Amino acid sequence: MKAAILFLAVAFPVSVIFAVQQQLTYESKVLNIEIPVRVFEGDRFVDDLAIGDFEVLDNGVPQRLEAFYLIKKASIKRREEISKFSPFTDRYFYLIFEMNEYDPKINKALTYFINEILMPGDNLILVTPLKTYRLRADMSLLSDKRKIVRDLIGHLRKDIVGGSSEYRDVLEEMKSLVRSLSGGLSSDEGNVDFESFMVSGGRSIEERLQTYVYLLTRLENIRSLDAANLRDFARYLENQAGQKEVFLFYQREFVPKLHQNVLQALMNQYNDRPDILLNLSSIFDSYKRDTPLDVDFIKESFANASAAVHFLFVTKPAETTPGLVMEEQSEDIYAPFREMSRATGGLSVSSANVEYGMKAAMDASENYYLLYYIPQNYVTDGSFHKIEVRVKRKGCRVSHRSGYIAD
Repeated sequence: MKAAILFLAVAFPVSVIFAVQQQLTYESKVLNIEIPVRVFEGDRFVDDLAIGDFEVLDNGVPQRLEAFYLIKKASIKRREEISKFSPFTDRYFYLIFEMNEYDPKINKALTYFINEILMPGDNLILVTPLKTYRLRADMSLLSDKRKIVRDLIGHLRKDIVGGSSEYRDVLEEMKSLVRSLSGGLSSDEGNVDFESFMVSGGRSIEERLQTYVYLLTRLENIRSLDAANLRDFARYLENQAGQKEVFLFYQREFVPKLHQNVLQALMNQYNDRPDILLNLSSIFDSYKRDTPLDVDFIKESFANASAAVHFLFVTKPAETTPGLVMEEQSEDIYAPFREMSRATGGLSVSSANVEYGMKAAMDASENYYLLYYIPQNYVTDGSFHKIEVRVKRKGCRVSHRSGYIAD
């Protein structure tokens, strides 16, 4: 089964998961913009600010705040209102795992989340490489948190192993090919013994190079990004009212590559063989990865959805095996999702410790302010409006979504 990257192969049909409400509300045909804002001094959330401590600019134009709410977990702790609003503070947690190997550290992360974070009334959506699972927490269910953890871990482990089987099979075949193609490389002189290259396991050099090119292409197809599905997910989140926290776990990737000396020696040796040169050229081209997304468009779509995307990049060391060059190939996916996190006011964490990454993101998301304003001279022209939030207290770090689409 093809394990498409991230949540993109998993639909979020509104009729199946839960009913939704409109994110932006209209009162007397006036648009109210809602901004979740987090303010920190160092790593400490600042919870003693008032409405007068905030300044909001919409495309550079100062705005008058209509209301201010301090939210802790799912409760309104303080409010200041010129106009009355009814903030929807229900919490929706999306745990999205794109991992090709099950990491036992996930067990501690899920145990922490269920025991320390999940409360009655919360909604948990677990997205694996194969399926989507939804849990609405109530008192009776939370009475047996050990069972919840056990079930989540069981589903996640099974789906990661099953959903990434094709990916792992391709990698193993590529490793075997690279070892056979690199067998003639002399480690002391960087020279190539072409006798050992000609035939290995009954396959000629031409056949092995063609197979390697095919496997590189197949690997890229398995892990391909689908921009349309990303946009659909953003629209889904846009129509989901409440506090939306997306935790995106993405595991560092490595690809078995031919040593540079091997590639260069083959090109020199077979410079009169167009078929081999074509395969070598295809290999060079396949090693270059460009981001297949319109990053600005994706950033704007998720900022408009007012959901905080926390990007948790799970690092792991490269495999060290004689005859293998394992090079990281995560940059084409890492960069756009890091930017998505920044555009939504989320947190980006790179760590081999999954539990640490989740705790850091939860510490940054548990408490927030909700600010409301009515944009001046609003026109529904489909343009992206940049939001800037400032606080008058010096030394504070402010985190919020970057803007909204005027549609």
